[in-house]
Amino acid sequence: MSGTDVITFGCRLNAYESEAIRARAAEAGLANAVIVNTCAVTAEAVRQSRQEIRRLARLHPGRRIIVTGCAAQTEPETYAAMAEVAMVLGNHEKLETKSYTDFGERIRVNDIMSVKETASQLVDSFDGKSRAFLQIQNGCDHRCTFCIIPYGRGNSRSVGAGAVVEEARRLVGNGFAEIVLTGVDLTSYGSDLPGKPTLGMLVRKILKLVPDLKRLRLSSIDSVETDRELMTVIAEEERLMPHFHLSAQSGDDMILKRMKRRHTRAHTIQFCEEVRHLRPEAAFGADLITGFPTETEEMFENTLRLVDEAGLSLLHVFPFSPRNGTPAARMPQVPRALAKERAGRLRAKGETALAQRLAGLVGSEQELLVEKTGVGRTPCFTPTRFSGGATPGAFLRARIASAARDHLTADLLS
Repeated sequence: MSGTDVITFGCRLNAYESEAIRARAAEAGLANAVIVNTCAVTAEAVRQSRQEIRRLARLHPGRRIIVTGCAAQTEPETYAAMAEVAMVLGNHEKLETKSYTDFGERIRVNDIMSVKETASQLVDSFDGKSRAFLQIQNGCDHRCTFCIIPYGRGNSRSVGAGAVVEEARRLVGNGFAEIVLTGVDLTSYGSDLPGKPTLGMLVRKILKLVPDLKRLRLSSIDSVETDRELMTVIAEEERLMPHFHLSAQSGDDMILKRMKRRHTRAHTIQFCEEVRHLRPEAAFGADLITGFPTETEEMFENTLRLVDEAGLSLLHVFPFSPRNGTPAARMPQVPRALAKERAGRLRAKGETALAQRLAGLVGSEQELLVEKTGVGRTPCFTPTRFSGGATPGAFLRARIASAARDHLTADLLS
């Protein structure tokens, strides 16, 4: 291996930025290197990235290892202390070509709060994928008590609608039939732009001005911040996929208050009910934390019940992980073993809910976007297996024949 590889941890925004990193490194002529784009959302994510760095150094002695991403931004000294690491770049620096031409300074991490704009990165391709990510926003103005991400990403900044539309056109022109809008706090889009456009306005504009785009998706959203235009677009635009992943975090109101969230459990339930009324086929996922400081068994049971009451079926469950520098790290902690045990119970609940939802799709007709040989995704993002050849990126009509625990099987229709 003599080129430059990019290893990605964490969210879809990181995946998008890894493609930009790949392009900037190529522009710089960087060779014989590997760039690790880290995540800081949990202590476990940091541990895994360090473990991967050590593994890479063993497998590829002599290759230059560059570390960047949110964990590099929030704790650069952690990575600088590793003998395997040649350079540490902050989240702003990683997107600049010049960062990969000058190796004189080992740590280059600026004050992320001083960054005032998020520029479109002109990412025109995503190797081996049938869908593309498109960054429309970065950073977060909220300060949830458990979250270190604002200190890794900075304050909320939006990409202008014109640049977003142009990038969407480029991606469609390069053969992508599906685009996923990404950001740190997607529903805050536009609050820093002239005229304060909303996420709903942007979605409407993309669908109108990029008519050849077949599918548009939203990554994780904050349901209490959704604007009325977005709800209208959900009802009227079939090209906006009916799959919504919510930053719910808990189903207990006291825990939500201690997290400094802006919604209640009733808000989550109400949002899902309203969307389901507009798009009956909609599927809902959620990020949920177990074992947050002071969480009792009764509080956890409220989160378990939320799965049924909101109709959630695609759960991302995290046992609470204290992050140094956050208020939650100073609160009375729940034993780690108990947080993990509750996470296991919640994941099992999610698996049951998903199996039930998939069973309900048997016999229905679905349009599949082919990802690879024999596998496609429904509009609700469910992986679906089928027999027969098809090119990645193609659309196929299919009838669902059976449902397994986490995927569907379909017969293609002529």
